[in-house]
Amino acid sequence: MKKMDSYRVYLYTRFWSQFLFTFIFTVNLLYHVKIVGLGSLQLVLVGTVLEAVVFLFEIPTGFVADLKSRRLSVIIGYFLIGAGFLIEGSFPYFAAVLLSQVLWGIGYTFTSGAHQAWIADEIGEDRAPEAFVNGAKAGTLGEVIAIPLSMLIGYFFMINLPIIIGGLCMVGLAVFLLLFMKEENFKPAEHENTSTWNTLKSNMHEMINYTKTSYLMRILFMIALFFGLYSEGFDRLWISHFLEETRLAYMTDGNLVVLIGSIQFIVMLLSFIGLHFISRSSLHHQLNTIYVSLLIGCVLIITSLTGFALSAGIISLLCFYLIIQGTRSVMAPLEDTWLNKIIPDSSTRATFFSVKGQVDAIGQISGGPAIGLIAANYSIKIAMMASAILLTPVICLYKLAIKKSRE
Repeated sequence: MKKMDSYRVYLYTRFWSQFLFTFIFTVNLLYHVKIVGLGSLQLVLVGTVLEAVVFLFEIPTGFVADLKSRRLSVIIGYFLIGAGFLIEGSFPYFAAVLLSQVLWGIGYTFTSGAHQAWIADEIGEDRAPEAFVNGAKAGTLGEVIAIPLSMLIGYFFMINLPIIIGGLCMVGLAVFLLLFMKEENFKPAEHENTSTWNTLKSNMHEMINYTKTSYLMRILFMIALFFGLYSEGFDRLWISHFLEETRLAYMTDGNLVVLIGSIQFIVMLLSFIGLHFISRSSLHHQLNTIYVSLLIGCVLIITSLTGFALSAGIISLLCFYLIIQGTRSVMAPLEDTWLNKIIPDSSTRATFFSVKGQVDAIGQISGGPAIGLIAANYSIKIAMMASAILLTPVICLYKLAIKKSRE
């Protein structure tokens, strides 16, 4: 079959992947809390299992993308992600949820880095920042559309039905990419008369040496570590904190789906507006403006997370949550652009993105259980405060990056 234009395929994939992820995640955490009946520590352990899998597979799958085929890596990834969600939605048991995290965690590592590296190769590094921002914008549009659909299905049928449908459609996305995704400009690193294992070691050695000599790369990886440390506890416990402080846990499952879905819908609208502004501006073209924007975003997250932890009123909780999530979604494509601009060799691009993902996973594996234990032994409010404290060193790191870029 005739392959489609790569830029268009990237935007379609970003739209549909984010549509399906949001279609699933609108009800996913609520499904864990209300149907599977997971407690605070179990909720965090689910995330820890996922991040442990990401940690173990990020670099190996990154090498697959760099040495074999980025297209193949992305296709395998979406197939595994879909299979994981199918299992999670079909069997409401803690063990099934853990198994699903293993499958979709491996699938995620196949797509992580490979997708960004693929589009950067196919359309060129000059157009890559535009693709990252517009791809994030397309993904946010998909999220905005997915939320009300997920709410309707979760309300009128079953909470877990969007998870099952989303899993099936994710497998369908893999089939779509198999038919229409092309790979014309990928040039794997050539290592004549060497085994794959030796090639892996050689690439890793080169990457470690570059990281040692690149001040900005080390700062970027440190920032990824601290973002991982803070994020796991917040992502897994925010609903429990929100329901606990507002005393809305008594609501029916259907009404809870509508409430949480409405909150996510507002988040996506704000994110779409923010990304639209960035895509029309020159923020993503210069590294120094990227650093300043990320610093401002980081300060917003820390102050809002502190406010979210200390608030008891539904309005203030909603406002702080919206600021946190909207800021995170806008920062993501800027971080991708930063990393893409400082990677020295396109043949190792997917691996560098994977290493960043692995560093983030290390942070989540370390921070998640600690935050979960604080929530279980003290309170979720104190756990949220601890998450905000864990992120504060990033402010200094962004300042160092700004100072370096001005030298």
